[in-house]
Amino acid sequence: MEAAAPHSPAEAPAPGVTTEFTVTSPEQMRELGRRVAKLLRAGDLVMLRGELGAGKTTLTRGLGEGLGVRGAVTSPTFVIARVHPSLGGGPPLVHVDAYRLAGGLDEMEDLDLDVSLPESVIVVEWGENKVEGLTDDRLHVVIHRAVGDTTDEVRHITVAGLGERWAAVDLGVLSA
Repeated sequence: MEAAAPHSPAEAPAPGVTTEFTVTSPEQMRELGRRVAKLLRAGDLVMLRGELGAGKTTLTRGLGEGLGVRGAVTSPTFVIARVHPSLGGGPPLVHVDAYRLAGGLDEMEDLDLDVSLPESVIVVEWGENKVEGLTDDRLHVVIHRAVGDTTDEVRHITVAGLGERWAAVDLGVLSA
């Protein structure tokens, strides 16, 4: 992984602690997920944004590996959410795909994410304008890829920590 060039302000996530990367393969994306997992703890909300096929689920597989959870991490598009219990006493991973949900937090309420959040790591794909009300502290991961070119594996990733929880976290360790 290497540091990426900054994106235009229109593409930037909300202000906070931010770092950028470029990955060139699905394995590098999973490795980034494993590194992010080392920073996570129960109560963390991770929001993933990116085009279809950008690598959101691949990153989440790496998060699951890094957190040591049970079960294959696959896209929860048709079931909306999957819970992966920890194999070693750590927090479970709740993986949500909000793509098919049109409403905001009210529609997400049926998933009881607010109940799960204190003891889990919750990862939400397509969660913008839907789950921000869960907590002021969250990690945004934005994945950019070339649109229309399905053979290009290059991804530019911006990781931004928002809120008090992330203020003192050195996201630069993700590039090590």
